[in-house]
Amino acid sequence: MGLKIENVTKTFIDKKAVDDISFEISKPGVFALLGTNGAGKTTTIRMMLGIIKKDTGNITWNGKAVDRKSVNFGYLPEERGLYPKSKIVDQLMYFAKLKGMKKSEAQKNIDYWLERLKMTEYKDSLAEKLSKGNQQKIQFIIAVMHNPDLVVLDEPFSGLDPVNTDLLKDVILELVEKGKYIVMSSHQMNSVEEFCDDIVILSRGKTVLKGNLNEIKGAYPKNKLEIDTQEDITKVIENLKVKEHTKNKYIIQIENENQAEKILETLVAKKVKVEKYEILKPTLHEIFIEKVGE
Repeated sequence: MGLKIENVTKTFIDKKAVDDISFEISKPGVFALLGTNGAGKTTTIRMMLGIIKKDTGNITWNGKAVDRKSVNFGYLPEERGLYPKSKIVDQLMYFAKLKGMKKSEAQKNIDYWLERLKMTEYKDSLAEKLSKGNQQKIQFIIAVMHNPDLVVLDEPFSGLDPVNTDLLKDVILELVEKGKYIVMSSHQMNSVEEFCDDIVILSRGKTVLKGNLNEIKGAYPKNKLEIDTQEDITKVIENLKVKEHTKNKYIIQIENENQAEKILETLVAKKVKVEKYEILKPTLHEIFIEKVGE
C-alpha cells in the first residue's frame, strides 16, 4: 500500500503552511516533493514522519496511521544534525541505539556504510573537522543504517562534489532495487529527473502539479531544438529565436517539429557541420519555473 497523504493541512498561527494536499506513493521507488523555499515541503515531511501533528486530513503507511511505531523510517534533514565535538563512530553508534539496534548489528552496519561511502578513514575524526560534503555523507548513513522501509531525503546532494554526487546516486538506486520507498526533496531538477517516476510540486502550501513525470512531460509539445556546431548559425539563418547559446551549443525556440526540420535542411544546404541535432521537450526545471516562477 505504501504512503498515502489525504487532504492534509497545517497552520502556524495565521499562516497556512500546507493547504489540503494529497498524494500517494504506492510502490517502491523515488518520489519527488518539490517547491520553492517556504512552499511547505519540510512541514509536509515532518507531518509525514509524525514529527509534528497535522491539523486535518489523513496520513497512513500501509493502511495504518503514521506514528513512530507504525513506520520504520530514515530521515536526512536539510539542516546539519551532527555533534561537532564528538567522533563520527561514536555518533553513529549513538544514533543506531536510538533506532533500537543491537550493538553487534549496529557495528556491522556502520562498518558497511562507512566503507560503501568511502568514509572509513574519518570514523575517528570529530564531526567539525569534516567538510560539508563528508558531513552530508555521515548524515546519510544515519538515515539508512537501520534498514528503514521509508527513506526521506531533504536536499541529499547538498555540499557534494560531482564524484560524491555520483556515489550517492548509485547508493539511492541500490536502495530502490531493495524495495525501499524514497521521498526526495531537492532543488536540483536534473537529479530529480534521473530518479523520480512521480512528483508533486507545491507553491505556498498548495499543490500546483502532481503525477507521473513522463506523462507530465509528454503533455508538453516539443518546443525547442538543440544544435551543436562550431559555426555561427545566426549568420546562416535569419530570425532564429535563440534561447541559449554556449560555446558550441544553440537552444532554439521552435513552434513545431516541421520548423525544426526546415532549419536542419537549411544548415545542410549551407554545408554547416552539425554535430548534434535534437528536438526537445521542456525540462522539469522549465516546467517548475512555469508553475511557480511567478
